[in-house]
Amino acid sequence: MTTTKIEITHCAAGSPSWRVKRSMDVVLSILALVALGWVFLLIAIAIACTSHGPVLFLQERVGRNGKVFKLFKFRSMYRDADARRAEIEQLSDRSGICLKVKRDPRITPVGRFLRRSSLDELPQIFNVLLGDMSLVGPRPALVSEVAEYPAHAHRRHTVRPGITGLWQVSGRADIGFDEMISLDLDYVRQMSVLADMVILLMTVRAVVSGRGAY
Repeated sequence: MTTTKIEITHCAAGSPSWRVKRSMDVVLSILALVALGWVFLLIAIAIACTSHGPVLFLQERVGRNGKVFKLFKFRSMYRDADARRAEIEQLSDRSGICLKVKRDPRITPVGRFLRRSSLDELPQIFNVLLGDMSLVGPRPALVSEVAEYPAHAHRRHTVRPGITGLWQVSGRADIGFDEMISLDLDYVRQMSVLADMVILLMTVRAVVSGRGAY
C-alpha cells in the first residue's frame, strides 16, 4: 500500500511556527463553526429522532504528553455499545491494537452514514478550541489502547492529537496499527504549518472517497 509522505521542515514546540499552527487552529475552527452550524443542527435532530440516547458521545482519549481529555463526537452507536465491545473484538477487520469492525452491529443506521462521511467527528472542533486537540495531528487513542502501545509509539503523544492527519489521508482503518504509528511519527518529525495545510486539503479528497471510513 502506498502511503503519504510529506517532506517539509520540522516545527519545534514553542517556535513561531508552533504558535502559527495554534492560531490557524483557532481561526479555522471558529470559521467552521459559523459555516457549519446548520449541519450540526440537522445531525443532532437526525440522531435524536432515530435512536435513544444523547446526541453527543464523550469518551476519554489520550492527548499531548499523555494527558487524558474528553473527546466529543456525534453519537453513532447504540447506548449499550461499550457493554457489547467484548462481543465483537474478535471480528476486528484491522490488524494490531485498535479495534475496527466494518459491519459493527452496534452502529445505528444514521451513525453508519455519519462515520462514512466523517461527520461524526465535527464536534471535535470544540476540542480544538479548548486546546486539547489540533486540526491536524495523530488521532487520539483510547486509554486502554495506549496502555498496550510499544515504547516507541508514545512519541506520537509529544504533539496535540488531530481531527485529521497522515493516517486519515492515507487510508484510515484500511491501515494496520504498525503503519499508523509509522505515519504518526513521520508527522511528529516533520510537523509544520505547510504540512497541516497540505493534509487539510487532502482530507477533503479522503472524506469524499470514504476510503477506510467505517
